[in-house]
Amino acid sequence: MKNTEIERKFLVLNDDFKKESFKKERIIQGFLSSVPERTVRVRLIGDQGFLTVKGIGNESGTTRFEWEKEIEGEEAKKLLSLCEPGIIDKERYYVKSGRHIFEIDVFSLENQGLVIAELELDSEHETFMMPAWVGKEVTGQARYYNSSLSKRPFKKW
Repeated sequence: MKNTEIERKFLVLNDDFKKESFKKERIIQGFLSSVPERTVRVRLIGDQGFLTVKGIGNESGTTRFEWEKEIEGEEAKKLLSLCEPGIIDKERYYVKSGRHIFEIDVFSLENQGLVIAELELDSEHETFMMPAWVGKEVTGQARYYNSSLSKRPFKKW
């Protein structure tokens, strides 16, 4: 199991990615702990639940410890009821770009209007193809972390 996540985040310029998407799913998630040193996330994707622990990021914000375990959907629903205030609800689109896959999150509720593309890499300096709809990089900017968005939603910026 891989325990290091190397990820870059970008704002999205338009919805052209939807035409390129090969998969879409709804994600509901909350945080049992949102402190940066040990973020504990509960996520429900369809009927599948996931419990994820993330550590604090490195200086650039691209790399951090991540541990994830699949749990029963009903367990995830129960854990969501125990989460800190500020549930995240979003649709995730998947777009292949070269040998990578961009995950584009279209947020709703209090974060409506925010669209972020994420890309997981094997190394911090790995090159990748940048689709035309990808905008400004926001990697390492804490206000774009889901744990931050649950406390200070996009609509309140």
